[in-house]
Amino acid sequence: QVQLVESGGGLVQPGGSLRLSCAASGFTFSSAAMSWYRQAPGKERELVAAITSTGGSTNYADSVKGRFTISRDNAKNTVYLQMNSLKPEDTAVYYCNASWLRSRAWGQGTQVTVSS
Repeated sequence: QVQLVESGGGLVQPGGSLRLSCAASGFTFSSAAMSWYRQAPGKERELVAAITSTGGSTNYADSVKGRFTISRDNAKNTVYLQMNSLKPEDTAVYYCNASWLRSRAWGQGTQVTVSS
């Protein structure tokens, strides 16, 4: 079955870095566009970053441009989100998303907390 498993979340101080990983299985990863979303308490889920199936194109929310980098390794069926210069407002549950043909899948989420 389709599975997306996120890891790498945790507690970090403002200005720190984290790298999230999302391991995919159960579908043809190299054919799927991959994205990271996040949802803070009391807020709607929002798109953070996305990458095409080949990795040739990426896009980012304005709030994370220049600080976050999305990448993928199709040989490892894994997508990453490198997060630098973290701010308290980046605190949220981060979700991995896969889209291919007319299908979508979500991971269970990983908590990122930015606090001193």
